[in-house]
Amino acid sequence: MAEIDLKRLFLRPKPVKIIINLKKGPKYATQVSKDIDCTYSHVVKLLEQFEKVGLVEFKKQGRIKVIELTEDGQDLAHAIEGVILKLNRISENVEKKVKK
Repeated sequence: MAEIDLKRLFLRPKPVKIIINLKKGPKYATQVSKDIDCTYSHVVKLLEQFEKVGLVEFKKQGRIKVIELTEDGQDLAHAIEGVILKLNRISENVEKKVKK
């Protein structure tokens, strides 16, 4: 089995959207796929990779699996949000400088 390249995994928009979406609370894979406008099969594939590295847990509720961030997943989601906020501030500053 090939190693999962975490940098490659998390420097793409869909994985970032999934992690941030799950920060809001446990969800079903179908909910996540709708929220981030991504196919169900792609979301499940990414979630399985997240589970392998300990970022999410699947909890069975009857026939349905609920996905929840682990403590490491929560920490990563928080860090990603911080990076996004910083990038937004940098972009705003660049736009202000360009307008001058």
